Amino acid sequence: MPEGIVAPFATYWAAKSDRTGATEALRTAIADWLEAFGDTPLAVRSSADSEDGSAASAAGQHESILGVQGIDAIMSAMQSCWASLHSERAVSYRDNLSGNRSTSPRHGAMAVIIQRLVDADISGVMFTPSTPGDVTEIEAAWGLGVSVVGGTVTPDRYRIGDDGTATSIIADKRIRTDRRGTQLVTSDVVSSDRHSATLDDSTAMRLAQLGREIATLFGGPRDIEWAIADGRISILQARPITAALPLHSSTADTGTIGRHFDSPTILTGTPGSAGRATGSARIIRGPSDFARVRRGDILVCPHTDPAWTPLLRAAQGVVTETGGVLSHAAIVARELRIPAVLAVANATDLLRDNDIIAIDGDEGTITT
Repeated sequence: MPEGIVAPFATYWAAKSDRTGATEALRTAIADWLEAFGDTPLAVRSSADSEDGSAASAAGQHESILGVQGIDAIMSAMQSCWASLHSERAVSYRDNLSGNRSTSPRHGAMAVIIQRLVDADISGVMFTPSTPGDVTEIEAAWGLGVSVVGGTVTPDRYRIGDDGTATSIIADKRIRTDRRGTQLVTSDVVSSDRHSATLDDSTAMRLAQLGREIATLFGGPRDIEWAIADGRISILQARPITAALPLHSSTADTGTIGRHFDSPTILTGTPGSAGRATGSARIIRGPSDFARVRRGDILVCPHTDPAWTPLLRAAQGVVTETGGVLSHAAIVARELRIPAVLAVANATDLLRDNDIIAIDGDEGTITT
């Protein structure tokens, strides 16, 4: 695990009221730690008291800032983490789960983790087996993990059995995100790497073994974010799995299967969240399109962003052009119990606004 420190819930409450100069005292304490730790790029990560639980993950709902350097930038990033506790997307997420007192907007505190940033060569997410005999699911892509958890890349997928068997589906990984100074930069993956495997079998099996050890330590299945830099695996996060994957969550060839005379067009992708829905397609390419969403629409978008959570409350289904089943959007869709089909190539071009479409989040199909 990357080295670092934690500003706990009590620090949040003290800074919020700023009693006895708490914010300045916090700044001094972090500056002292930073002097001893070294002026290196950091990750400043949110950790609310209502997230990462067995009932609600709050995946992607709060701010985490990567590439932070210097005391001024750290304090600013901490303020962003604290403020995100009451952002529109976080409140909307908690509203939807308001039957759970711990997720109510009236209750909440935000801890902040400040730790060394892992400049990852490869990163991703892993789900450990939910029941004995199940496989470990791993998704991986080049660069930092924001592209995997954010769904902006379709990752490689590995399934590791407890008997040591391994299967993989190697995706077309078109983009990657890396740190350049204090900025995160997204660039095209070089052509030789787009269809190359991110992990060899031995590394995938080592990840699965680490996953089993972590699940045993915490006493249950875990959703784990990880990174590899210079051949060394770092574990960035481990939380309970809040919603099961669709039973047929294997990646299919994407695109149009067929249009024959008056027969329907069927598009295929990755089953991301179980269930079926029929409704009007609504093409959403960015925030400027949000106002066009009507309750009951099926969102069709290049990918989803955590800021889009309020839209998912209104929609009855979602289709994306990229992304994996372990991404934040897929996790939230499963928690909200709306069907999702992911990695449907060119969906925003093949489907049109107001098309009546039927999506099947168990099989990964869209029928028009």
